[in-house]
Amino acid sequence: MSQDNGPVSLRRLFLFFIPMGISVLLINLSHVIINGTLARSSNPEIILAGYALAMSLLGVTEKPAVLFRQTCSALVRDRTSFRAVRSVSFYVFGSSVLFGGLVSYTPVGHWIFGAAYGADAIVEREAIHAFAALMFLSVFSGIRCLYQGVIIYKMRTRWLTIAMIFRLAGMFLLSQYFLHIGVTSALQGTIIFVFGMMIEASISWWESSRLLKDMPLKDENCEITKPKQVMSFYNPLLYSSLIVVWLLPILNALLGSTERGTLAVASFAVAGSLMNLVLGFFTYFHQIALLFVRSNPAIVRKFTLMLGFIPPLLMLLLAFTPIGSWMFSNVLGVKDELLTACIHALRGFFPFVLIFPWLDTLNGIVMAHGETKLMFGSQLANAIVTAILIVLLVVLLPGWNGVLGSLAQSGGLIAELTFLAWLFRRSHRTAK
Repeated sequence: MSQDNGPVSLRRLFLFFIPMGISVLLINLSHVIINGTLARSSNPEIILAGYALAMSLLGVTEKPAVLFRQTCSALVRDRTSFRAVRSVSFYVFGSSVLFGGLVSYTPVGHWIFGAAYGADAIVEREAIHAFAALMFLSVFSGIRCLYQGVIIYKMRTRWLTIAMIFRLAGMFLLSQYFLHIGVTSALQGTIIFVFGMMIEASISWWESSRLLKDMPLKDENCEITKPKQVMSFYNPLLYSSLIVVWLLPILNALLGSTERGTLAVASFAVAGSLMNLVLGFFTYFHQIALLFVRSNPAIVRKFTLMLGFIPPLLMLLLAFTPIGSWMFSNVLGVKDELLTACIHALRGFFPFVLIFPWLDTLNGIVMAHGETKLMFGSQLANAIVTAILIVLLVVLLPGWNGVLGSLAQSGGLIAELTFLAWLFRRSHRTAK
């Protein structure tokens, strides 16, 4: 992998990072818009549960597409390498649409949501209808990430923020329309999501196309010319992501089997949206490490230490002070026992938020060294520990609702960081 990023100052690193952080913050605000819209329906628990089940399955189709952001920023240095990455993306996008069609229009949807998840008939129907729109989101999300990889490599990250502002505006206007006519199904939430993604993908394509025109046809320092070479980097990321993406469906399925299944799934989903809002600004540490750790390791370390402790401090304020209750009730429209369950679930995410910045940075370091195979092992550890924890917690504490899911996810992330650090140290000790 070509590493042609020269020395950077801390100021330039912040100017590179801040627009990416703002864009992710706005992404999570878009989820807040959707959950807030659905929470104002006549049956919020049922509709939110149906939307949460559909969204948990979306990860199976969207995660492989999202990986093209890292793949592009790591491998694309000329138009030839971009075409190689784009060729691989066509197969991924086609597979996503095929899977979505099976879920939405064949008995597969019933087998997944009704049988595997154990959802009630009405929640199952909401989830299947919602997925009929979500099946197209993976394609637009993948197009967005494919072109954003070029934008990030060229350090034009302000365009990520610009695209998100337009996306957020479009989603907000559509949500207000649905609130005006009445929110009656989870499908309306997924339509808002897809509409916003289409806007963001279009703007990312427009800016990236301009940047690609200025790139050489073939850079002599870039070895990537064929899709097969892309796959050697992409496949380990794909395999590891396919392990982890099934965790959310499993978590929701087991939460649905607790004493108050619908309440558990809904509170876990809403608390997760607020947790993602806390982390939103800080989810691009891996890009900093990926692009700069080999040429500027000291400045990457300093940057991470400066920002890595902010997310847990924010989580403490939201989960253990009245600020969190105010956010849930006034911003998301959550009330009564659902509000109480959401606060408890949010507290279970504290270890997750504490660990995430350091794991994300280490993932970027691993990708910078082209050792993506290590991430397969670490995410397998995450999956195993999370699955074991959720089973034990559901059996031992079935009345704890959504906090069971957040505690299980936190435990899995701790296992992932521990195992990846061990694998990386062992690999480099052997290399010496």
